[in-house]
This record gives sequence, C-alpha cells and structure tokens, in this order.
Amino acid sequence: MMKITVASAFALSLFTAMPAFAQFDPLAGSSDAPSGGSTVTVGSADFPESQLLATIYAKALEAEGFEVQKRLNIGSREVYMPALLDGSIDLLPEYSGALLSYLESGSSAHSPEEVAAALKEALPDGIAMLEPSEAQNSDMLSVTQATAEKYGLESIGDLAPVGDEIVLGAPPEFRTRQEGLLGLKEIYGIDFQSMKPLDVGGPLTLSALLNGQVQAANLFSTDPAIAANDLVVLEDDKNLFSAQNIVPIIAETKLTDEIAAVLNAVSEALTTDALVTMNGRLANQEGYEAVAEDWLSKNDLN
Repeated sequence: MMKITVASAFALSLFTAMPAFAQFDPLAGSSDAPSGGSTVTVGSADFPESQLLATIYAKALEAEGFEVQKRLNIGSREVYMPALLDGSIDLLPEYSGALLSYLESGSSAHSPEEVAAALKEALPDGIAMLEPSEAQNSDMLSVTQATAEKYGLESIGDLAPVGDEIVLGAPPEFRTRQEGLLGLKEIYGIDFQSMKPLDVGGPLTLSALLNGQVQAANLFSTDPAIAANDLVVLEDDKNLFSAQNIVPIIAETKLTDEIAAVLNAVSEALTTDALVTMNGRLANQEGYEAVAEDWLSKNDLN
C-alpha cells in the first residue's frame, strides 16, 4: 500500500490549516508596512515555492540596502498579474512558459530561449523581465507505479486510449488553459473521465493521487514528493508543456540597474536541484526565511 511521506503529510497539514487564514488579504494595506515610493513590494503566488522565491528576492534586496515589503500568497496568475499592473506589487517570481501562455495563448515557443524571447515581447507595457534562471519547475503529469503498470503508461500520449477511465487532478484554472485540458485534448487527443479541481500541484493533489481519488495529477518537476513516493512522470513527447524557467518580473517604475544586478545574480545562482532541496526543507517544517537565508549565504548573496 502506498503511503504519504512525512514531508507530504506535513504539507497536507499546512493545507488543512488554511481555513484559519481565509480572511487574510495579502493585497490589503498594513499599518506597519514600509511606505514611500522607493519601497519594492514583492509578491508571490499561493504555493510554497513561489513564496520561497519571493522571500529570496526580498532578502537579497534587503541585504543590499533596499527597502522591501512582502505581500505573499496572493493567489493564481489571474489575480497577481492585475496586482502587478495596478501597482499593488512591484516584483514577483514567475515561470516563463506559463506566463507566456497566460499572455499569449497561441504561442508555439517551447525551448528556454524561444520562450524568453517571446515572453519579452508579450509582456504588458510597464512590466519588464530580468534574466531567466536555468532553474525550471515544469508542469508534468504523474501517476502512481500501480496506475502506470495497469495501463502501460510511459508517456502522456499513452493516456489517450484509456482516458475515459482516468480522473485527472489539477488546479481549477487547468480546465481552461492551453497547457492544460485544452492542449491535452487538442495535441494528445485525451478525453478524461473528469477533472477534479484541486490545489496547484500541492498536498491536496498529491493526497488525491496517492489515495486513488484521481489516477493522474498535474505536479511539478521540483516537487520532492515525486521521488519520495516513487511516482511515474509521463514523458511529454509532443511538447505540450513549454520551458518554465524561473524569472523575476518587475514594474519598470521600480527597475534600476542596482536592483537588476541583485536579482540577476540570484537567477544566475539558482538551479533546479537547489529548488528540489529547498522545497524538501519547507515540507519538513522549516520556514521560508531560514531556507532562503541559508541558500543566499551558500551563494554569497547576503
């Protein structure tokens, strides 16, 4: 019988504790927050890796004397991109391919270089991207060993003949994205039995996969739970999911050469393996601040 690891169980406990914070609005003003036009407000999406990356950005800037305010856990791209455009936040970590798909759904770019070039052109006026990191956190579809053996699954395409027996677990927005159900139907010809809306590759999705509530799940390449639970990652043999290099996105009104230098140094040092390690520490109850500080120290960035 498959079991959830200690790391996954901890992540699940974090998720179940979330209702206690349901009234919290990360975009609301704070009386003790820094004020003034020179403050850089760093935001993040509503999953741990994004919050970790935002914390790394914030601490790296603070180490160089910049005044920083954090507004983490904002929500999905459909929420935080408008916040970036209206000035509620100034800076956030992004994933190049996913942001490009959000801004330009018909893009055919897939390689890191193609995606970066297309994203630079697609960004709204007033928003700039800095140097992408080599680190990626790519979308993927994963199944358990038992499901892979039952249906002979090695690639995403192998799901097409058995899609009517497969419930897919994924975030709600996966239903309407090209790099989601639309592309899986158009490119791979997969008609799933249904899609169960869950969290963004998080503990609820993992639990549903391990407990058999879903037979396939949208997880991410830097998730330490994949190796810990011996999950099978299905090969994206038709390149539905594009490159997902981590890249700082910033309001041009806050961009200076000094800020660019700090954030580009972070991107240059960041690796996919480092993200897997740091995500594992988060899952083992270590805090964002401590994990970020250790990584910055190791790379002489604080």
